[in-house]
Amino acid sequence: MNTYLIVLPLVFLAGFIDAIAGGGGLIALPAYLFAGIPVHIAMGTNKLSSSLGTLSASLTYFFHKKLWLKLAFFASFFSLIGSFLGAQMALLVSPLMLKYLLVFELPLMAVFVLRKKKVIEYTEAIAVPWILIASISFFVGMYDGFLGPGTGSILIFAFVTFVRMEHTQASANAKIVNLASGVAAFTAFAMNGQVDLKLGLWAALFSILGNYSGSLLAIRFGKRVIQPLLIFVFGLLMLKLIYDLVV
Repeated sequence: MNTYLIVLPLVFLAGFIDAIAGGGGLIALPAYLFAGIPVHIAMGTNKLSSSLGTLSASLTYFFHKKLWLKLAFFASFFSLIGSFLGAQMALLVSPLMLKYLLVFELPLMAVFVLRKKKVIEYTEAIAVPWILIASISFFVGMYDGFLGPGTGSILIFAFVTFVRMEHTQASANAKIVNLASGVAAFTAFAMNGQVDLKLGLWAALFSILGNYSGSLLAIRFGKRVIQPLLIFVFGLLMLKLIYDLVV
């Protein structure tokens, strides 16, 4: 019961923050570790809850006709392969080493996600760089399977910067690619018994509720209030993770 009391509110908060300012993934995975869940099970269970949350966002983009379906499915294929391989690699790494990697990697992702970005809108390229899209999707998918936090932001950045995709469309297609990588990683962890199915489904529900609540309150609060909250909670979770490693 204590695990649920820790994980579910933090996952709700992650979804709430993600809907308004982005970066919720920086809280979701550490939340499981904060509750004392073994790192591989934490990663597998987080993939279940985050994938269902991403599915809800993907459907929203689909119904609003923001998806470039040809690109989304093409990129998702390579992301799925990369993520499955990345997750298999993560399963070969010791839990202690993964925690050390997360302590090093999570702050870097926090800087990347939270830094101010200039929103640039491009039109779709006439000559679609399919090889570039495949490469981006494969390697970002591999990162998602191996560690994960910040994947959505990396995909959007890559699609806008290198593929020259319009920003909203990049966000929409990134959701589909991220969904594919999440499902592939979840499958790899589940095949190895590294998923708490019950906790993951409850966490998915709270993630969806958090995203929905955040969307409703986004205009009222805005990023200037929410991002400091993200930094504060992320800092606490990181301190706990570091404390567990050194004590």
